[in-house]
Amino acid sequence: MINLDKLAEIFASGTYEIEDVYRLVIQPKSILREFTTVKHGFLFIIRGGARICVNGTVYELHPGSVFHAAPGMQLDSQVIGQSEFEYYSLFYRLDKLGDVNCTHECDSHFKLEPGANPRVIELLIMLHQNAHTSGGIGKLRIKELFLSIMHQVLIGCRYRESGSSPSKRVIEEAIAYINGHYMNPITLDELAELHAMSTKRFSYFFHKYTGFRPIDYVVNYRMERASDLLKAGNFPIRDIAVSVGYANPLYFSRLFKKKFGVSPSAYTHKLDNHIY
Repeated sequence: MINLDKLAEIFASGTYEIEDVYRLVIQPKSILREFTTVKHGFLFIIRGGARICVNGTVYELHPGSVFHAAPGMQLDSQVIGQSEFEYYSLFYRLDKLGDVNCTHECDSHFKLEPGANPRVIELLIMLHQNAHTSGGIGKLRIKELFLSIMHQVLIGCRYRESGSSPSKRVIEEAIAYINGHYMNPITLDELAELHAMSTKRFSYFFHKYTGFRPIDYVVNYRMERASDLLKAGNFPIRDIAVSVGYANPLYFSRLFKKKFGVSPSAYTHKLDNHIY
C-alpha cells in the first residue's frame, strides 16, 4: 500500500515539473494493448470505467479513482461498461538527484481512492486551461493547482482509510488551522475544502466533536483573543478589531458585546477598575 505521507512529502518538498495535462474521452469497449509508459504520470478518472493491467497487476478504475504509473511499465487497458471513459492525464518530470527516498513511491504503480470530489474536477479543469501558461508566474499557478489537487486527493484517501466518518483528529486539525489563522478571513467553504468535505458534512462533524458550528467557533476564538489583547495593553479598539480579523470596528464591537455582555471600551474600563 502506498504511504500517503511519503507521497505528500515528495510533492511538497521535491523538485519536479508538470510537463503536460490532457483531457481524454475514450469510447466504450476501446482496448489498448502492450503500451509502454514513457513518463511519470497520474490519471484522474471523471466518468465511466476501465480495467488497467500494469506489469501484471490489474486495477479497476471508476469516477474518483486516481492512478499513477512510472516510466518503462507495460500497460494494457480496456474500457468497461457502456459509457464513455473520461479522464485527465497529468505527466510530470521528477528530479531525484539527492533524493533517494522518493524512488519507491514515484517509481511504482498504484491506485488512490479518495472518492469523487467536485472540487478536484474544478481544479483539474483550471489546471488543463493553464497547462501551457508561460513565464514564472504561469508555472507557479500550474504548481499551485497541482498541489491543491494532490492535497484534496490525499486528504480524501486518509479520511476513507479512517472510516466513513472523519476522526476526531481531523476536527482537531481544523481547530488548529482556525487557531493559527483567526486573524485572516475564514469561510466555511474554505474550511470544508481544506479537509476535502462538503460544507454540510464538515459543519456536521465539527459540531459533533466541538459543540460549535465552525464559524461560531471562529467568532468565539477571535473574541477570546480580543479579550487577551484588551487585558495586555491599552490598544485602540480599531487595532484590536483588525488584529483578530475584523476590518469594521463597529461589527467587531457588536460581536464582542454579544460574547461578553459589554462593549470593548466598557470591558477595558472594568479591567482598569479591577472588576474582571
